[in-house]
Amino acid sequence: MQFQWLDDVLALLEEGNLSRAAARRNITQPAFSRRIRGFEDWLGVTILERQANRVDISAALLSNEDEIRALMTRLRELRTKIAHFDSSQMTVALAAQHAPICATFPDMALRAKQHFPGLQFRLRAGNLNDCVSMFLRGDTSMLLCYEAETVGALQFGPDVQRGVWGSDYLVPVVGGALRYVVTDMGDIPADTPAIVYPEDSYFGEVLRNIPTSLGKAGSGANSFIVSAFSSGTRELVLKGLGVGWIPFSMAYREIESGDLISLATRYGQEALQVVVYANQNEEIAQSLMKIWAKER
Repeated sequence: MQFQWLDDVLALLEEGNLSRAAARRNITQPAFSRRIRGFEDWLGVTILERQANRVDISAALLSNEDEIRALMTRLRELRTKIAHFDSSQMTVALAAQHAPICATFPDMALRAKQHFPGLQFRLRAGNLNDCVSMFLRGDTSMLLCYEAETVGALQFGPDVQRGVWGSDYLVPVVGGALRYVVTDMGDIPADTPAIVYPEDSYFGEVLRNIPTSLGKAGSGANSFIVSAFSSGTRELVLKGLGVGWIPFSMAYREIESGDLISLATRYGQEALQVVVYANQNEEIAQSLMKIWAKER
C-alpha cells in the first residue's frame, strides 16, 4: 500500500466528489481515479459505487472515516519517531536491589547523563529474586545488583551481557550508644543486639556463607529481624538499635564522621561486586553497558 492512497481517500471523504478531490490533490481526475483503484485493489473491496452518471462513496468507507484519520495520525507519528530517533531521549527500565540504588546508581546516572543528556530512567526496586524475574520477563532491559564470590554470579542465556561497574564490601558497623561498648580490640559484647537480614534475602545468603556469627539470623536472642532493605538496616544501626552489616558505600561518610564504627578489622568483611546485566537486543542497554562496565 502507498501512503499517499490514504491521503487521497481522506480528500475524497472531505470533498465528497472525485473532481474536487483530484483538484485538491493537484492531479488530474483520471490519475486520481487510478490511485483510488489501486487502493481498492489492495483493500480487496470497492470503496466507490460507480454508476452511469454518478459515483458514490460506499457506506463502508464513510463509516470508517474516523478510523482512517486515526491510522493516518499514528502512521505520521511512527514516521516521525523513526526519522528522528535519538537514543539519548529514551527511557530505560532498570531493575535493581535497594542497596545499589542508594549506594551506586546515583554515580551511574551522572555518568550516563554525560553521554545521553536526555536519557530517562525508570527504576524498579526489589529483592534480588524479584529483580531477576522482572528482567527475565522483559519488564526491564537492565539489571543492577550486588554479587558476592561466596554466592556466585547469576546465570543467564547468551542474549544477556554481564559487566562490572565496581567493587564494594559488606561490613559490620555499630552506631548510637552502642559505639561505646566497642573495646579497644574492636570487640563488642556477645549479647549486643543485632539487625539481621532474613535468611532468604541476598545479604542473608551472603552472611550465611561466612564464618562469623556476628549479626546473623539466629546468632542471639536480642536480634531484630528486618526486611532485606539495607537502607533500613543502616538507619536502625545509626540509632543504636543493634550491630548490622551494610555495604561500605552506604556507610563510609558516617564512619569518617564517627557516627558509625566499622568492626571489619575484628569481624571481617565480605567483598561484593556491583554488576550490571543488559539485554543484548536493546540498543540503549548496550550503549549504557559500554560506559558503565569496566569488564564484561
